[in-house]
Amino acid sequence: MLSSATAEQEPSASRTKVTERVERMLNDFDVPCEVVLANGKALRFGSGAPKFRVTLHTDRVLAKGPDEFTLGTSFVNGEFDIEGDMLTFFDIRTRLKHALGGLTPKLHFWAQQLIQAPTKVNKKAIQHHYEFGDDFFLCFIDTDYHLYSHGFFQTDDESLEKACERKLETMYDWAQLKPGMRVLDIGAGWGGVTRYCGPRDVHVTSLTLANDSYAHIQRLLTEKKYPGEVLQEDFLVHKAEKPYDAIVILGVIEHIPYYRKFFQRAWELLKPSGLIYMDASADLEKYAVSRYIRHYIYPGTHSYMCLQDVIQEMLFHGFMPRQVVQDNHNYMLTMRHWAERFQANREMILRRWGEQVYRAFWLYLWSGAYAFGHNVLQAYHMVAERTPTHGPRPGVVRRARHFVRELF
Repeated sequence: MLSSATAEQEPSASRTKVTERVERMLNDFDVPCEVVLANGKALRFGSGAPKFRVTLHTDRVLAKGPDEFTLGTSFVNGEFDIEGDMLTFFDIRTRLKHALGGLTPKLHFWAQQLIQAPTKVNKKAIQHHYEFGDDFFLCFIDTDYHLYSHGFFQTDDESLEKACERKLETMYDWAQLKPGMRVLDIGAGWGGVTRYCGPRDVHVTSLTLANDSYAHIQRLLTEKKYPGEVLQEDFLVHKAEKPYDAIVILGVIEHIPYYRKFFQRAWELLKPSGLIYMDASADLEKYAVSRYIRHYIYPGTHSYMCLQDVIQEMLFHGFMPRQVVQDNHNYMLTMRHWAERFQANREMILRRWGEQVYRAFWLYLWSGAYAFGHNVLQAYHMVAERTPTHGPRPGVVRRARHFVRELF
């Protein structure tokens, strides 16, 4: 409820429409907070010192409607600011409507998904997201391995660097890697798998679609003389002279929602009994990506991993899952580290990439930390073994045959 002191300053008879809209959103919010209107008037909610403050620079913010995409766009455009406890601020998320976004964005998404070649969509989307250059991402991800995926934390106060090293240790152990083996790293980013496996004499073939990523890993291989190579090539068309001992895909299956095609290629590229290790951010429903993320952060067909669909296609295409572990808390801690580091580099980012880019990513990182901490999003890491047979992908004829067999 609006605090009594504020209520006296703002009698019911003279409340503006803007004040009423704010009250409707926050009246029953049980955490103390403050909203500063465009005219400078401060509204307090809850009791005690505010956990966060929202400052409106224009009344248009609330006139547009309280949905996620609209408010996200208003923030990116500088129409309001947020300061204080960001994870508490995002508790408001549950009170907001998900913007439907109209028909045009949905038609564009499905046109990419169903009509355009996956390799074309993947290349365009990846190059769009990574066009800011190495310095942009390296200013907030870990400094040792440069992983743009979540670390594995032993304690909440552990460093991001240690958590990322532990994640690569887990990958190495679960994939049963040994010196002399050949590994395919799909979506290699800044070469984290090569940085870890190279000193252990594991040959890593890195695949990337991003120009900066390709150049970065090429420099790493040249300078360190690690075994391996980097190819600017889509996994869906990659061919190898001989099968790999293992495949690693860290936080990249979100960019390849074509699970059937993915596991067909993975089975063909792996040795019998070879292992595929993957981790990813996930959602309970495939393609349930917010319009804000699809518009400002990941264009194209980016979709959080849908675990049940991935497991199904694994089984249908000759893979046997060995272990699956839920990582929600690990991803929350990782994105909190990223958000804090990104925020600490605010002046440099504003100077080089501008305020809108800073605001778009700042909101993405903090909202992501909240989402993983409140089961809005999930995360997993897993390993599966390639079996000798290609898998019983049951088509219509196969299903009908089994049905008839059951009848008689």
